[in-house]
Amino acid sequence: MSAEVHNITSESFIEMNDLAVGYHRHAVVDHVNAHAGPDSLIVLMGTNGSGKSTILRTLAGLLEPISGDVSVLGDMPGTHHARCAYLPQHPASLTTLPLRARDVVAMGRFPRLGMIRRMGADDRAAIHDAMVRMSVHPFQDKPLHALSGGQQQRVHLAQVLAREADVLLLDEPTAGLDAQGRNAVARVIAEERARGRAVVLATHDLSDAEPADHVVLLAHQVIAQGAPRDVLTDDNLRACYGFTDRH
Repeated sequence: MSAEVHNITSESFIEMNDLAVGYHRHAVVDHVNAHAGPDSLIVLMGTNGSGKSTILRTLAGLLEPISGDVSVLGDMPGTHHARCAYLPQHPASLTTLPLRARDVVAMGRFPRLGMIRRMGADDRAAIHDAMVRMSVHPFQDKPLHALSGGQQQRVHLAQVLAREADVLLLDEPTAGLDAQGRNAVARVIAEERARGRAVVLATHDLSDAEPADHVVLLAHQVIAQGAPRDVLTDDNLRACYGFTDRH
C-alpha cells in the first residue's frame, strides 16, 4: 500500500490566523489561531454548537471564512481534494442504496482516481488495509443498512483512511463507538501522525485532547488555545463547560 505524503519536510499543512468562521457572514466563533505541520494533531474541544464543526467545514472548503486567514496544504481550503479527507459528524446516509460496506470504503479512492482511471492494485490494497485497521473486513460484503450504528461509523472511518490523505478532518469520530472502537480511533490517529499526516479532531473527550500538539477550547468563543498543558486547566474547563472534575 502506498503511504505517500507530499513535501512533508517543508510544507505547512494547516494555517489558521485570527480566523472567524460561520454562516451567512455571521461569525459562530472568531480569533481562532492554529498551525499544523506534518504529524501534528489539532484538537477542537468544546460544547455543542460552539463552532467545532464549523471550523472543520471551513477547513474542508465547504464554508467560506468570515475573516482572517486560512490555508490547507498551502492553498485555499477545498483545493486539494485527494489530499484532504473530511469525516462529518453525521455522514450522508447511503442506506437507501444497495451498497456493501466495502463499496463505501472504496469511495475513499474516488478523489485519487478521477473520472477515468480504474482501480489498480494500490487502490485495492489501500481499501483492504483501511478495512482491516478499522476491523470492518469481517462484514465487508454486508449491506451498509444492515450494520449497527457503530459499525457504520467504523466503515466511514475506513473510507477516510482509504484515501491516504495528508490531512484528516474528523468530526466526533468516536460517536456511537464502544470502548474498543474508541481505542481503535485513537490508534489510527497515532498511526496516521506517524506517517507524517496532520489530523484535526473535534471531540468532547478530554482524553482525546491530551496527546494533541494544539488545543482550541470553545464555548461560542475561544476560551483558550495552545498546548494542552496550558489549555486543559480546571479554570478553563470550568469556563467552557460550567463544571469540571479535577484531572
